[in-house]
Amino acid sequence: MTTQYTLKSDHGKVAVDRSTIDHLDLIPLGNDEYHLVSDGKSFRVKLLSIDLSAGTVSLLVNDRTYTFEVADEYDQLIDQLGLDVVADQKLSSIQSPMPGLILDILVKPGDTVAKGDQLVILEAMKMENILKADGEGVVKSIEVEQGAAVEKGQVLIEME
Repeated sequence: MTTQYTLKSDHGKVAVDRSTIDHLDLIPLGNDEYHLVSDGKSFRVKLLSIDLSAGTVSLLVNDRTYTFEVADEYDQLIDQLGLDVVADQKLSSIQSPMPGLILDILVKPGDTVAKGDQLVILEAMKMENILKADGEGVVKSIEVEQGAAVEKGQVLIEME
């Protein structure tokens, strides 16, 4: 089964499968910059930001900025079923979305957090990812230490 992604921006919506992504003619230039050839056209692409909790990626393509909402097949199913409204409820825990290294913990026990607040900086695939709160709550405990290696799904912060 091939994973299907939906990329949505102000310029439209496109479906892309994993094999298409894997076969891109993409050459790393350093400093999060790439050279991309697609359909015989050349593009200079710079990765500006990735927000895993919001599912967004911002790219600078030939001097124009594009922000994409990235949805995999599970995100698409959740959206179709209307289950995405759960994100506004109280948090019970923050889990690592991927394996990585904890660079910094931005909250401490007792802190009150709101949706969108920055909680942890996780390094994964040589990129710094800021994990943000999907809802509101109070930090009950921190389950990891700065510098710790974590696995996907591992609980990082317990909330109350």
